[in-house]
Amino acid sequence: MEDVVIVGAGIAGLATAVALKKVGVRALVLERSEGLRAAGAALTLFPNAWYALDALGISHKLTSIYTPFYKGYVTDVKTKAIQEVSYGASKGSGDEQRAVNRKVLLQVLAAELPSNTIRFSSKLTSIETQVEQGSSICILALEDGTIIKSKVVIGCDGVHSRIARWLGLDSPVDSGRSAIRGLAVYPQGHGLNHEFQQFVDVSKRAGFVPLNDKEIYWFFLCKAPPKDADIGVDPSLLLRDVVDNLAKDFPPLYLDVVGQSDLSALTWAPLIFRYPWDVILGNLTRAHITVAGDAMHPMTPDLGQGGCSALEDAVVLARHIGSSISKLGKLETCGVGFALERYARERRWRAAMLITASFLSGWVSQDGSSWWMRFLRDVFYNFILGKAFSASRYDCGKLC
Repeated sequence: MEDVVIVGAGIAGLATAVALKKVGVRALVLERSEGLRAAGAALTLFPNAWYALDALGISHKLTSIYTPFYKGYVTDVKTKAIQEVSYGASKGSGDEQRAVNRKVLLQVLAAELPSNTIRFSSKLTSIETQVEQGSSICILALEDGTIIKSKVVIGCDGVHSRIARWLGLDSPVDSGRSAIRGLAVYPQGHGLNHEFQQFVDVSKRAGFVPLNDKEIYWFFLCKAPPKDADIGVDPSLLLRDVVDNLAKDFPPLYLDVVGQSDLSALTWAPLIFRYPWDVILGNLTRAHITVAGDAMHPMTPDLGQGGCSALEDAVVLARHIGSSISKLGKLETCGVGFALERYARERRWRAAMLITASFLSGWVSQDGSSWWMRFLRDVFYNFILGKAFSASRYDCGKLC
């Protein structure tokens, strides 16, 4: 019997477990893999993520490693025109953004938890609910035959979440675009400025940002998937396809970064998202079961808010669940359902807004080469992008 079971040990799952620990609730995290998974190489964390990490008490462990960036440049591959993009933060303001290694973030989160919190190689096969002594209890069956009863279940099991399907949420949809992500390593240092560089072409968008003096995170977004993507991609073949085919017309600087890639960190994936109206109108919680992170709000990466919003979810969810703890320090099932409903109300509209803004940002940045699309891109980067990033300064609050 557990108080809380979290399905999935990604960013949302581990952050939620840390947040619950901060409010005095123990959670068991079930992860189907044999260890921590870090697909995606790295991610950019904007101010809203750092506010959440502050609430979790671990931001200092990452800010001491990764340097913030304050501006970037967008280069049109065809015309060579360059636009400067300001991210609206000044040095030392606290409203800063940093790119971090995804695996390091997971390790920092996992280090905050007791050693027996995460149970690896634990694949969920079924979930059901029943009423015991007047309270709703969740029953989870694992592939190894284990049966776990829990007062609360939180699905943090990614874009193809089994928990989201159980709640009745519609499956995410394909955006029609793909992402290739990698990590370039320079043992002697790369010598580049700490700035976000992006390159835009017809139906293609790419970019890179340094993590530190020796590592650079890069990405390539396109409509056409890489060769043989349907049968799995060999990292070396994927890298060659980017350099020799997909990005052959991109600047030499970008191709040099791609050429320094660590093959073990190279990934390809289709970009999928959940329709925002499904988040607004769908069941985000039922019978002491809810979802967080990509399980709730998968979105395209065009505003870099996937991981950031998952960290927000963790803090908000733990704060509401913490309100159900009795004076004796026990999680009271009679109040948990109301706590999860309050969490869903607080997150529903913000998640839908981020999904919408991310999708529109990707459409404007990457689709079409007509004169009016180029004009729309100029307007977007010069006037709208800054307002879109204002959503990244959202403060999800503290934990008691």
